[in-house]
Amino acid sequence: MAYVDIVTALAVLQFVVFGFRVGRAREQYGVKAPAVVGNEVFERYFRIQQNTLEQLIVFLPGLYIYTHYWNPVAASILGAVYLIGREIYAAAYVKQPSKRTLGFALTFLPIVILVIGGLLGAVMRLAGH
Repeated sequence: MAYVDIVTALAVLQFVVFGFRVGRAREQYGVKAPAVVGNEVFERYFRIQQNTLEQLIVFLPGLYIYTHYWNPVAASILGAVYLIGREIYAAAYVKQPSKRTLGFALTFLPIVILVIGGLLGAVMRLAGH
């Protein structure tokens, strides 16, 4: 279970780092708060952070539900793929948003596996398996 807690902490810290990157981009590109538009590169950093928040809402419960019914090490490996995917997504999105597909896939697929796997585990438990 410690592996899952480490992945969880890293996912939250990654989100915080993305937030700091938004702040740095805000200053670098002269986008005054509370504005969230005004410079295309700043807007990319902002979307990375917001999209990561949107993904975390699904990722974290999926991670813990999956862990409850299946192997925590497998959940942690899927979580590590998610974290790597977010970094690839972020780097690609800043450079060229149309090139974010690999990072998105490496984020989305682990989430789907975790959520569906967790649901399947819960249903199987209820069914007595």
